[in-house]
Amino acid sequence: MSSKLTPDDLGPAAGDAGLSEVDIVRVRTFRMIILLAQELRTLMDQRLRPDGLTTQQAALITVVDNLGAPSLSMAAAALGTTHQNARQIADALARKGFLTITADAADARVRRLQSTAQSRDYWAQRSGSDQQHVADWFGDLDGADAATLFSLLATVERRARSELARPARGG
Repeated sequence: MSSKLTPDDLGPAAGDAGLSEVDIVRVRTFRMIILLAQELRTLMDQRLRPDGLTTQQAALITVVDNLGAPSLSMAAAALGTTHQNARQIADALARKGFLTITADAADARVRRLQSTAQSRDYWAQRSGSDQQHVADWFGDLDGADAATLFSLLATVERRARSELARPARGG
């Protein structure tokens, strides 16, 4: 028996009692997204491992390159992680020569992140291959299905972002 979950394992659970059929599908979809996200992260980690990198590190570089020279706190927020975790990832990338971490000119307590020329050269060299592998992972979707999936996930992401912006409440 495999220890890996499959889509069939995501069916109604004991806590699903009382949910409508539509809500059961929504819960199963959430479970599928979590499962798929982990599998895709594992696939990308396997691609990056020979170079001593991880998907989380690649994500931080992407955030830094897209935000310019963000503060560590801004980068952590963009990744949806803690300041401490973002700092550990940034420190690892700095040791590898992919990032610089400097004090902000206006507030020395703030740390700014910036990618290096080494990082830009590295990602430029491998970007096409990585993008082709990601496209292949979604290769069973035709163009219309891929566009629909993207649109639907963007809709859910907007709702999740809206929920995250609300003050936390107990229970």
